[in-house]
Amino acid sequence: MTDAGSPAPLSFYDEIGGHDTFVRLVDAFYRGVAGDDVLKPMYPEDDLRPAAERLTLFLEQYWGGPGTYSERRGHPRLRMRHAAFHVNPDARDRWLQHMRAAVDELDLPPLHEATLWDYLQRAAFAMVNTFEPTGIGPTRPAEATTLLAHPETTKES
Repeated sequence: MTDAGSPAPLSFYDEIGGHDTFVRLVDAFYRGVAGDDVLKPMYPEDDLRPAAERLTLFLEQYWGGPGTYSERRGHPRLRMRHAAFHVNPDARDRWLQHMRAAVDELDLPPLHEATLWDYLQRAAFAMVNTFEPTGIGPTRPAEATTLLAHPETTKES
């Protein structure tokens, strides 16, 4: 409990530099995504700026910054929002590769870097929704969905 005259403790968002730090992180991340032949097709817009804005707002809110993400988009529901995408271990690892490079560009103090990276790794692993190596894109092919729902209908011998 703090005294009425004591300032509130800083959030992680404030400790690492607030908005500017998260913009730098997300901009560096999307520079990597833009040239990635697995991740780039998952983004429906040719322009990655809307996705970058959404990720920036989400990360800022998660780490104690403004609640703009929820004001605009509602509850984050990360698994639900990513369910339509083919997020397999390869996609996860590529996402982490680009995010690792982005985190490194921030040159944060070790404890802040470790805290941020730990969350990003856990989030990336939680988004994996398939172990199928194909089907990259915003939706899975109908045949794949049918086979997953009714494995007894496959004609393998």
